[in-house]
This record gives sequence, C-alpha cells and structure tokens, in this order.
Amino acid sequence: MIERLKQLLIKEFIQVFRDKRTRFVLFGPPLIQMLIFGYAATYEIRHVPTVVLDYDNSQESRELVSRIHATPYFDLQQRAANPQQIRDLIDRGDTTMALRIDAGFAQQLRKGQTARVQVIVDATNSNTALIALGYLNQIAERYAGDYQRDHMQRLAPQLISFAPSVTLEQRPWYNPNLHSRWFFVPGVIGSLTMIVVINLTAFAIVREREVGTLEQIMVTPIRPIEFILGKTLPFFLIGLADVALIASLGTFWFQIPLRGSAFVLLGGTVLFLLCMLGIGLLISTVSATQQQAMVTAFFFIMPAIVFSGFGFPISTMPQWLQLTTFLSPLRYFLIVLRGVYLKGVGFDLLWPQFAGMAILGVTLLTVSVLRFRKALD
Repeated sequence: MIERLKQLLIKEFIQVFRDKRTRFVLFGPPLIQMLIFGYAATYEIRHVPTVVLDYDNSQESRELVSRIHATPYFDLQQRAANPQQIRDLIDRGDTTMALRIDAGFAQQLRKGQTARVQVIVDATNSNTALIALGYLNQIAERYAGDYQRDHMQRLAPQLISFAPSVTLEQRPWYNPNLHSRWFFVPGVIGSLTMIVVINLTAFAIVREREVGTLEQIMVTPIRPIEFILGKTLPFFLIGLADVALIASLGTFWFQIPLRGSAFVLLGGTVLFLLCMLGIGLLISTVSATQQQAMVTAFFFIMPAIVFSGFGFPISTMPQWLQLTTFLSPLRYFLIVLRGVYLKGVGFDLLWPQFAGMAILGVTLLTVSVLRFRKALD
C-alpha cells in the first residue's frame, strides 16, 4: 500500500508542478487577492460626497460646516443654492449627503434652544447611509457640547465647575482602534483557502476521467481509499502552504496581531482543509466533466461565504438560515481565525469549532470514498 500510495503522490505532484502557469496559479492569485481584498473589504466609509445649503450663513453655521469638512469622512463638493438643486444632485448620483441649515440656526443656539439641521441622504446603499449618519451625529454632538461650554464660559464662568456633565468613555476590547480590516483580513484568509482547495480538488478525478488515465488506474490493484489519499495529500500540503503564505501576508503586511497560539491555528487549519478536501472530492466524484465540477463548486462556494459570517452577522439571519450555517465549515474556521488572531483564545474555548469541523470533515471524506467506484459510469 505504501509503495502504491507513493507512486500516486509522485504522479500527482509531477502533474501539478510541471506547468509554469499552474505553479503560478497555485500561489500567485491567492497572494494578489489577499492584497486586493485586504484593502477593499472594509466597513469604513470615507470621502462621502456632500453638499451644503446654508440659509443662516452665520459664524455658528460656518463653524459646523467647517468641522464636517475637516474630517476625512466627508468631501464638501459645493454649496447648493436651493432645495431643488440638492434633489437634482442626489438623483444624478453626484452626491450622497446634503446638509440643510435653515435661517435662525445661530439665534436658537444663542438662546440655548435646540437648533435643528436637516440631513438628506441617498439611502440606495443603506450601509453607507447608516455609517455616514453615524459619523455626522458624532460631529454634531461634539459641536453642540463645545458650543454649550463656550456659551456658559461667556455668561457664567463661575458655574462651569458646578454644571453636571456626562462623559462616555469607550473601551473597545481586542480591536482598540476599531479597524474593520482587523475583522475582515482573517475572514479573507479563510475564504481564499476554501476557494483554492475546493477548486484544485474538484478537478482531480474529473481530469483523470477526461484525459483517459482513469481507465489505466482501474486495471491496477489500487484500492479506492488509496486513490483518494493519493488525490488528497498533495492538495492538503498545497493548502497548508497557501494558508501559511496568505496568513503571513495578513500578519506582516496588514499588521493584524496574532495574539493566540500558532499551534491552535494550525490545528484548526488542518481540520478545515480536511473539510475542503472532502467537499472538493465529493464534487469531483459526482461531476462528469470539468465544466460541471466548476459550476458545482461555484454553487457551494457562494452560499458557504454568505452563511459563514464573513460579511454579515449570522445573528441577523432568519432562525432557519442560522441553523443552515452549521453545515458550513467556513463558519467554524472563521471563529477560530478571529479568535486566535484578535482575542488570543485557545483550544479550551474553541473546542466546539474544532469538533464541528472534525465531524463535517470525517463525514465528507467518508461519503467521498464511498461514492468513488473503480469503474466508469
């Protein structure tokens, strides 16, 4: 058995690495995609196109506008002349947010009254609209607090020390600067690993069938389990190498802290790769051509990413969809990646994720072996 398995491994590695283009595809695209997705995948909104309609044109209103413009989150493009111009700019997609300050804004502030400002947002992209509104609310609240203190300083400076105030102190854990990239980069590592390993493995048996070498293997004494191992081990080692490369890029290039144990991360990676190999081999055994394998792999990859919690919280999904996410190995692996990278947790807290990937991996590999028949359909 060992000798037959050895010959299969040699054959598979020769077939994979004999082509320069194939060697580049194994490691080049994951690194390039890691760089691109690491910068592109973020919740941070910057340079929101903004217009201002200021009917008050007072020192107070100009101060508020200047504070908004001074941040990197808003780009003040122009000043509108009337409400219709705002509507036209939003309809054409030339601006995302408009700020309307009515006459009497400064007068209300000087009297200690609430001064209202109208904000008009293009909510076509609800995520951008909500985040931009959150930024603007923080700027307005800070402006109101500063103006109130300055106003009291002028009127009754002796009462400032007695005036009650509430200060909200934020203490973010694990990501003190609230960088969304720290959340997304570990997710990109898991997603790219899944895509690479499934695509490599999904074509394994199909390629043998299409080029005619499967008939030659059929007449040899190789057993199904040996054939599966011969197809699995090379891609398992390639998957480990890809994970090491893209994880190193995420750690050193994007400065994502690795607070946990590398051995815990390695254990989770091994179990995840077994799951991906099982899925890829299962796709390969049920597909007659490489085109069918490609379509089937795409049919699995997209739902797996959506249901993994990569970009959308699982808790916001309907209850029946939340139950479906337990069938996605990527869900467990992302928890392991983010837990080890950001929180530094160990096996004592991550054992449910390890158990889930182990159960799915054993099940998928078992089904793949049972489906393989040493005969052509």
